Amino acid sequence: MSTLTEVNTLNTANSESVPTQNGEDSPVVKSTFTLEEIQKLLPHRYPFALVDKIVDYVPSEKAVGIKNVTFNEPHFQGHFPGRPIMPGVLIVEAMAQVGGIVLAQLPEIKQGLWMFTGIDQVKFRRQVVPGDQLLMTVELLWVKRRRFAKMQAVAEVDGQKVCEGELTFSMVD
Repeated sequence: MSTLTEVNTLNTANSESVPTQNGEDSPVVKSTFTLEEIQKLLPHRYPFALVDKIVDYVPSEKAVGIKNVTFNEPHFQGHFPGRPIMPGVLIVEAMAQVGGIVLAQLPEIKQGLWMFTGIDQVKFRRQVVPGDQLLMTVELLWVKRRRFAKMQAVAEVDGQKVCEGELTFSMVD
């Protein structure tokens, strides 16, 4: 996991800088991430990589990610034949992966693997089907002892809430 914070490390060669009022250059933090940049931050790979793009990122606060739901995903073969519906557990996992973008880049926390360890008050509001674009907003609520974190997550399709809840994470060695 040595590349865990590589994407938003302020000293990397691909960082840009802008002049400040005092004339010094200040590094610019990325606010969007491509699939390739997400793969540098998260260990998930096909068929379990469930975030296609990060469209908004505020360091130590929140990330907004997109999952393009397509019919050729393996879970649609059996869930359900003739009526494909994205399983709720995968919606929750996709939200957790967006949360992982925030957690993977927390300053002053050692690099490692954040594991998704719990869900609270999760509610499903509508079905997610092929052709939908899942927009997930995940906000950091707290971090304790640099090892535990809780986040608030909301997933929407076409402006309608499809899922929401609190997600808990733990850093493993």
